[in-house]
Amino acid sequence: MDNEKKKILIVEDEKNIAQMLAFNLSQAGYDFDIAYEGEEGLKKALDEDFDLILLDIMLPKLDGFEVCRRIRVKKSTPIIIVTAREEEIDKILGLDLGADDYVTKPFSIKVLLARVKSNIRRASNELVNGTSGDNPEVIRIRDLMIDCERYQVTNRGEQIMLTKKEYELLLHLARNKGKVFSREQLLEEVWGYEGFYGDQSTVDVTISRLRSKLEIDSSRPEYLFTKRSMGYYIK
Repeated sequence: MDNEKKKILIVEDEKNIAQMLAFNLSQAGYDFDIAYEGEEGLKKALDEDFDLILLDIMLPKLDGFEVCRRIRVKKSTPIIIVTAREEEIDKILGLDLGADDYVTKPFSIKVLLARVKSNIRRASNELVNGTSGDNPEVIRIRDLMIDCERYQVTNRGEQIMLTKKEYELLLHLARNKGKVFSREQLLEEVWGYEGFYGDQSTVDVTISRLRSKLEIDSSRPEYLFTKRSMGYYIK
């Protein structure tokens, strides 16, 4: 991948962390810009074109959740949340607002750079090659229907609003009905990460969100099943 033309927006109020990120991104061949508070970060994200956004949650003026929500209204730029908050509710909220992934502080810069590279590569491949919209297929599983041309999911006749990653995960499982995927496989095949670099709880959180939107009773699923100690599947 040619990193020289890739530009990353760092939205981080701790200047030492922002400068550390900027240095390592520069060393890896990326261009960058920095915003030290939420309103500035949002303005830069909407006014300029970036290939990826590294977004802290605890920001002055406008928190990272709200910045993420407002960006997603207008742009599909990949967003990785970088935060010191490890509570699962924060991870769920970040992903539900449209973030592509999150890393928690302290983090390995090697892992962060691997995730940056994977997210930019996936976004670039979608722009060049298109996504499932090039294949006007409709997948039906009982009352669940996935219209790949319209990126639309309905269940029991009602449209279900999914984030991009929820949709991609559901589509991958639906296209491979009955096949059990481990968390490592899903990180590689849906998120584009090598298993070593991905946070497996990202998969669990996204599955949990999908169940809450698709299932009448998440404790007694009709679509998304867990095979103990092995992984997830649709049947």
